[in-house]
Amino acid sequence: MEYCVLTSPWSKKRRKAVNKSLTALIFLTLACFLNQSPAAGEFLCGKPVWPQGRAKEKNLLVGFRAKFGVPKGKPVIFRVAASSVYRFFINGRFGGYGPARGPHNYYRVDEWDLTQDLRPGNNILAVEVAGYNINSYYLLDQPSFLQAEVLSDGEVLAATTGESPAFEACILKERIQKVQRFSYQRTFVEAYSLWPGYNKWREDPAAHFEKVECGMLPGKNLLPRRVPYPEFHLRGPVWNVSSGKIKRDVEPAEIWKDRSLTDIGPKLGGFREKELEAIPSLELQKIESTQKTNINQPLWHPVELKLTENSYHILDLGTNLTGFLGAKIKTGKNTRLYITFDEILSDGDVDFKRLNCVNALSCRMPAGVFELESIEPYTLRYLKFIVLEGECEIGNIYLREYVNPQARKAYFACSDQRLDRLFSAGVETFRQNAVDIFMDCPSRERAGWLCDSYFSARAAFDLCGNTLIERNFFENYCLPDSFPYIPKGMLPMCYPADHNSATFIPNWALWFVLQLEEYSGRSGDRRAVEIARLKIMRLFDYFKKFKNQDGLLESLESWIFIEWSEANSFVQDVNYPTNMLFAASLEAAGRMYDLPEFIREAQKVREVIRRQSYDGEFFVDNAVRKRGKLQLTRNRTEVCQYYAFFTETATPESYPELWGKLTNNFGPKRKITKAFPDVFEARPFIGDVLRLEILSSYGLCRQVMDESIGYYLEMAERTGTLWEFEGARASCNHGFASHTAHLLFRDVLGLYQIDPVRKEVKLRFSDLDLDWCEGRLPTEEGEIYLKWWEEGQNIFYRAYVPAGFRVSVQNSSGRELVRKP
Repeated sequence: MEYCVLTSPWSKKRRKAVNKSLTALIFLTLACFLNQSPAAGEFLCGKPVWPQGRAKEKNLLVGFRAKFGVPKGKPVIFRVAASSVYRFFINGRFGGYGPARGPHNYYRVDEWDLTQDLRPGNNILAVEVAGYNINSYYLLDQPSFLQAEVLSDGEVLAATTGESPAFEACILKERIQKVQRFSYQRTFVEAYSLWPGYNKWREDPAAHFEKVECGMLPGKNLLPRRVPYPEFHLRGPVWNVSSGKIKRDVEPAEIWKDRSLTDIGPKLGGFREKELEAIPSLELQKIESTQKTNINQPLWHPVELKLTENSYHILDLGTNLTGFLGAKIKTGKNTRLYITFDEILSDGDVDFKRLNCVNALSCRMPAGVFELESIEPYTLRYLKFIVLEGECEIGNIYLREYVNPQARKAYFACSDQRLDRLFSAGVETFRQNAVDIFMDCPSRERAGWLCDSYFSARAAFDLCGNTLIERNFFENYCLPDSFPYIPKGMLPMCYPADHNSATFIPNWALWFVLQLEEYSGRSGDRRAVEIARLKIMRLFDYFKKFKNQDGLLESLESWIFIEWSEANSFVQDVNYPTNMLFAASLEAAGRMYDLPEFIREAQKVREVIRRQSYDGEFFVDNAVRKRGKLQLTRNRTEVCQYYAFFTETATPESYPELWGKLTNNFGPKRKITKAFPDVFEARPFIGDVLRLEILSSYGLCRQVMDESIGYYLEMAERTGTLWEFEGARASCNHGFASHTAHLLFRDVLGLYQIDPVRKEVKLRFSDLDLDWCEGRLPTEEGEIYLKWWEEGQNIFYRAYVPAGFRVSVQNSSGRELVRKP
């Protein structure tokens, strides 16, 4: 079967023209599906502007300022779109940050209500825009601009038009422009050269503001923000860790030079090493902490540090957090200051490069008082202040959170405090990884990865009670007609992102299909499913050329990713976990689009996998082609078994012996027992998650609860967030792991399934070693609440659901249920 739009015998030219028309019609329909009128997100007066001729210049920081009066008794709205990022201040006070990310050639519009922050008379709105103009997994490489206006009851008080009343612009020179990238996946580090009063222009119209002429840019395709505006709560350090001296010009045994420094060129944007004005990563490696004094005391009041030349101080925020670092710095002479940070301590110190990124801010300052706040969000628990030259007093130290504001709507508690800690860590992880899209981590990458999003989206529905972020996530993927650098039909492994290296993960695109089906069930958004049809048909069309004579995918291109384990070494020529996922996605597409031939193909693929991959004891990961024949290897991994059961290639009934081995001999305890040493261990991403999923699918909820503690408790206790790996060798704050909150609601509390479309709530009570449990989930129609407790041989429970919802109960607890009013 052909999956393209047209397969008629028309001429190629005519098919191309009609396909183009159909594509345009699909995207026109998309505007309707988004419930936005043609005027939604449009500006009354504001136009996109930028300093003349500099829209593609790298790492340029530009300030825009408008002065306006306040109409009595009328609300004042600030409407803004920008590239790459912006923040704004009202009369010198922080107001907000954005934008929410959109796809290539589309920009989301924020609307901030300024009314409560205004003062009588004239007000100053100051906007800082960082235009990066380099490719990354975090922000798109698109020309810089600001499009803004201040409105009150339809009256334009100021706008980026070039006409009065207008915003005026200035190049902000305090941020050093030619600096290294923060990481391979993100844009530039922040390095500053400050002077007294450098930021007074934000509040004082008489302050120095060297105006530059701006030019109008072509009109932009605009989209609504849709997702809620972030929380910006200030969090201060809570623990005094240590202080000491530093030794400079120490030659390390080996200099760490990340690819983000060495690989700058056609495929990776930035400034080449010889162009750089500052290279923090190299200077910091030549610094050694000495004469350490362990303080280890709580901070009962705001801390004020006094640092002299060649000294340092380490503070603890108490929890791994994400946001903007800020402090008030007073110097008596020329001073050089570094602020380094990380999620953990490494041998009692902060290792700025542990995560393969440059976790550091640098400042040069003369004598004076300076209020500094980073314009980029960072993730950390520990921060270290290092004075290389001069001396300074540092106070008002804070992190301004940049997090999802809805994540704390949900509630969970039970008689086992370990589970409460897991829930808190899941919520904390989610709120930092779901501001505008679902991210893998808020630190090294801030990227919207497929597969990660499949699990984060479940947590989002439970914690926030809506699918707003997921809707944006799919919109970002569906709006572009194609994606540069990767093959036609393939979906980017993460997006919005630039993939100049032409790397993609072919099997990761299959998670898009699985997540879309679940999204449809969570949201009832059938139109989104129809809009994605073309993308999905093109995806399966792409895979056709890789099907071998058995109907399996063979010799896939680019980066085939199974999980962070030895399984990634066994991906050619036929990888069975990938084909298991292929079958599951075929079946999901068949259900969504009523394509029985897809479902039949999925069944055939599973039959072939069972025949080829199962060796009588385990499913084998791959087969290689030698002299034209496919030969099964002896490569066996734990995660391959989980893929088999997760995709229903295997079931406990069809493979009872294997199921018995998995349930009894695998899991967290295997690290101690070393059972089946020839089967390579799974990792948190994604093997451990898949294991918990299949245990839940077959009702083993007590085991889900116990193994969750085994997998995640150490993480929750150490950083307050959940990690990418089982050890702290990478990200200690990874979005997919917020799925833990979902399984606590589902498998421990017993809110097994919530169907807002059919208005059904299914409860499942299991045999758990708990005295009581209660929880509350938000929905768009009201809260769902459940509490249960044990008394003797009975389980009593109380449940409340929104009006019109039906409740069904499955009792697997082995005890009698008694419902209380």
